[in-house]
Amino acid sequence: MNRPLLVGPFTQLLPMTDLPLKGALADEQLTIIENGGLIISNGKIQKVGLFEDLKSDNVDIHHIEGKTVCLPGFIDAHTHICFGGSRAKDYALRNAGKSYLEIAKAGGGIWDTVTQTRKATQEELIDGILSRSNNHLQNGITTIEVKSGYGLSVDEELKMLRAIKQAGEKSQVDLIPTCLAAHIKPKDWNQQVDYLEEIASTLFPILKSENLAYRIDAFVEDSAFSEEEIVPYFQKAQEMGFDITVHADQFTTGGSKIAVDFGAVSADHLEASTDKEIQLLAQSNTIAMALPGASIGLGCDFTPARKLLDAGAALAIASDHNPGSAPMGNLLTQASILGTFEKLSNTEVLAGITFRAAAALRLNNRGHLTENTLADFIVFPTDNYQEITYHQGQLGPCEVWKNGEQVTSF
Repeated sequence: MNRPLLVGPFTQLLPMTDLPLKGALADEQLTIIENGGLIISNGKIQKVGLFEDLKSDNVDIHHIEGKTVCLPGFIDAHTHICFGGSRAKDYALRNAGKSYLEIAKAGGGIWDTVTQTRKATQEELIDGILSRSNNHLQNGITTIEVKSGYGLSVDEELKMLRAIKQAGEKSQVDLIPTCLAAHIKPKDWNQQVDYLEEIASTLFPILKSENLAYRIDAFVEDSAFSEEEIVPYFQKAQEMGFDITVHADQFTTGGSKIAVDFGAVSADHLEASTDKEIQLLAQSNTIAMALPGASIGLGCDFTPARKLLDAGAALAIASDHNPGSAPMGNLLTQASILGTFEKLSNTEVLAGITFRAAAALRLNNRGHLTENTLADFIVFPTDNYQEITYHQGQLGPCEVWKNGEQVTSF
């Protein structure tokens, strides 16, 4: 049996503990352990404290040289990194002033990715997921949610979710699968209600039997599925024990109310949310998920993060990494930019990509550094944690640890 390992000393260690799940956070609330250390054993954190106090004859030591800041591994709680093809043409057309509908009529949009994903083999999808998840890992992300939704049929959604599962078995990152079969209305079905019924009755049981996903997502929007269409779909999902999450309020409102009504784990996007929706979310246990990458990619307003926090909501931040509206995929850059535009404290930004993001996935064993949590942590080459958001993603981690093992070092 391996002996416990003491890692440190870190100039600053930010365990992200003793902070509330909901509401605004001031930087003065942040716990900072100077010259801190972590004892890890069997992939989990055993103790957190001052490095010198943790030293003993009973532990091995991994000595960290220089000025460093240690944080929990980042969590990207909303991505679409399982896909085929590219939408670079869409991006160019959008920047040239073409509307979403004009691009879709010209053969672009989500259906273009559906077509390209259907053409891809399962092995090609696995390779793409592994490549993208490895890039995320280099940026300090140790847990990634991955959605289906570019298959839009039972067989093609299964291909995607099986690819996500197999990629997760090969990846150093934890991949959390979500079924987004209700992404947009498939062009090869005349009646959307019949499509949703087919997914719920045929695909949902297979998700359970093959352990492919425990989360069901849907895009509630004028251009996707209406509130009336999605209610029986979510009812079936809940009856079968799935967690619910919702693409909500991206262009029009309505999705966030559905999320709250169903006790969804999260309501994601929210760029169109008004004071009414903000209060609704703040009074619920549904996590509000900001996706600044989509706002940057589409050139639209950001999620009203400041108002959500001040109203008392729990705010997580994710990349929405996808081939259409959010191709950048750099969570730290996007979160830092959101912080600038929405006037978020560093603590609010970091909480949004650590323990609050973990809560959006119902994962209570990560997102903070404390006894018995996963030993997922990242190390930045600086003596001041404020430098991390200040450099807007250009200051990357020098070490990434996953399950107590150092997986990257620069």
